[in-house]
Amino acid sequence: MANGGEADAFEARPVGVVRSVLTGVTAAPRQPDEGAPSAIIEIRPEFTDALAGLSPGDRVVVMTWLHQASREELTVHPRGDLTREAIGVFATRSPGRPNPIGLHETVVVEVAGAQLHVASLEAFDSTPVLDVKPCLGAVETR
Repeated sequence: MANGGEADAFEARPVGVVRSVLTGVTAAPRQPDEGAPSAIIEIRPEFTDALAGLSPGDRVVVMTWLHQASREELTVHPRGDLTREAIGVFATRSPGRPNPIGLHETVVVEVAGAQLHVASLEAFDSTPVLDVKPCLGAVETR
């Protein structure tokens, strides 16, 4: 993308992968407060320096690529409840969306070498991790 133009496509590389007892979409809770187990994020060797500064107790957002989600859905019934009116995926946390990016707020338990242990993560085993970012404080609204 040169001269400030818009990109029609770009490349994202996973920085790691989730290691979890969750083995598939049906086993994964929909939200972290619905029984998400602890997990390990295995960071690729070329990205381990990026873990510097993370400590137990830090709140982070783990961004994942929901590789088994549909990319064709634009509207969904919230939580799959057909009695509820269908709404646009941008108004939901549905995994099915044009770019199936998962956002998972969790807490760092331990950083051990290339492994980031987190308290809870509703992503299943082998889910690609795009990034890890610290949580910010509360956002004020006008």
